[in-house]
Amino acid sequence: MLTRVSRLLAALAAALILCQGCASTPPPNPNFSAAAVMNPAPPKASATAAAITKATSTGVLLDRIVAVVNNDVILKSQLDQHVAAITKEIEARGTTLPPGHILRKQVLDQMVLTHLQLQQAADKGITVSDDALNQALNRIAERNGITLSQLPAKLRQQGLDYATFRQDLRRQIIINDLQKQVVSQQMHITPREVQTQIQEDEANSDANTQYHLAQILIATPSNPTPAQVEEARKKADMVYRKIRKGTDFAAVAVEYSQGQQALKGGDLGWLKGSELPTIFANVIRQMKPGDITEPLSSPSGFHILKLDGVKQASNKIMVTQTHVRHILLKTSAVVTDAEARAKLEQLRKQILAGADFAKLAREYSQDPGSASKGGDLGWLNPGATVPEFQAQFDKLQVGQISQPFKTPFGWHIVQVLGRRQEDETREYTRNKAYEELYARKSEEILRQWVSALKNSAYIEYHLGN
Repeated sequence: MLTRVSRLLAALAAALILCQGCASTPPPNPNFSAAAVMNPAPPKASATAAAITKATSTGVLLDRIVAVVNNDVILKSQLDQHVAAITKEIEARGTTLPPGHILRKQVLDQMVLTHLQLQQAADKGITVSDDALNQALNRIAERNGITLSQLPAKLRQQGLDYATFRQDLRRQIIINDLQKQVVSQQMHITPREVQTQIQEDEANSDANTQYHLAQILIATPSNPTPAQVEEARKKADMVYRKIRKGTDFAAVAVEYSQGQQALKGGDLGWLKGSELPTIFANVIRQMKPGDITEPLSSPSGFHILKLDGVKQASNKIMVTQTHVRHILLKTSAVVTDAEARAKLEQLRKQILAGADFAKLAREYSQDPGSASKGGDLGWLNPGATVPEFQAQFDKLQVGQISQPFKTPFGWHIVQVLGRRQEDETREYTRNKAYEELYARKSEEILRQWVSALKNSAYIEYHLGN
């Protein structure tokens, strides 16, 4: 039951126009629809009241609340902004847009889930520093062949606001960190499980086959009643018939799917044969590119799958290993970035003039793991270090020494001592088995966690027209 205060808040949230200085409160839209789901309203709704007060004190700006998420709200202006961005993404993929009201509901559902996760991250004290955010932005810029300073202009060309892009990226990093924390707290993979997975991969004829899949999920709630299952089944059958009549799969996914990739046309990307959901694996292996399954039942609901492509991976894995050594100087309250960089420039000049790199590393490097070894990090596989470090030694020829550069650990100079091709098939097989187990288990952990997160939350929709 809603408390008297909560009823008042719900009435305020339902107002279609928030306008300071109006002569009277406008009447509610007769077609207004408000649905409170999951749990009773929070006993303290001061944050919601404050948000509503803030929304009503913005002069003549027209706005209204479209959802209440615990003690937080989502405004129509925020929803409009997200719908516009998602619309551009869908159109860029060449996918047919669903009806406007359906797209808005899909986007709002996504925003609600984002709010829930950000609220939990805040409760856990998960934040992202400006330095970490700038490093992520710099990597995005590098992948697009531009500098960080050029990124705002590049985004403007695509109709994107840099400040909004930066804020959205910060939120996504926070959510990723939260999900990693959730998974790590519940993940447990034993050596026996890894060995069993290796044996299954070896026995499986398509262990090196990858499948490009898309999915439409018609979800059922946790512990559904027979009536709820039947309702989902009928909806899945209707969606399947729509596809069979020629409607684009991606367009139908955007309109009807309740999976996390719905707004991306249901695209699940490339999955290895061993990563396929066990209950669907045999069906998928018998499909040809372009095939679409009838609705398949699982504990999550009903799935309609489309196979977009199949490819084979190599049986032998050769990697380029790099032998490197480095000198690390850390900044502190008494050592600035400029001072650490200047010191490394001085050491680099000494080495180029004939000084012994290893001797200077033992004397000056602050890396406890390699200083005593003359800075030697041994032979490194790709991905063994942070991206900023690997990007530097990847550019060097054997024998070359880098200019000073910064990573999250401090300032470095690095020298490449050698490169070689190494057969990493056995290590790759072991890592692949672990990653397959991790992917399957983490998906289930996150599915259950998201379900519990929604079930424990107070969510109220005020979409209206």
